[in-house]
Amino acid sequence: MRVDILPLAAIRRPLQRSLDEQKVRSLMASIEAEGLREPIEVLEVEGRFWGFNGCHRVAAHERLGLRTIRARIRRATPQVLRMHLL
Repeated sequence: MRVDILPLAAIRRPLQRSLDEQKVRSLMASIEAEGLREPIEVLEVEGRFWGFNGCHRVAAHERLGLRTIRARIRRATPQVLRMHLL
């Protein structure tokens, strides 16, 4: 596993979650003041990045106009990805 900076546009987010707007606003303020504290987690499968958590952090970055996000990247097989998609 490694931590790196990824373009938001490179992260596929196949599962949509409902957002708590207050949480997004709070994260926006925190990110503006001190940056992202906890990276999101993504799977890297065959060179593509898949995000299944961190939806509030991603939304905060998008609304702030940020194009990248710090991510903890774990390589995985297509079989592991399929399990996450079920």
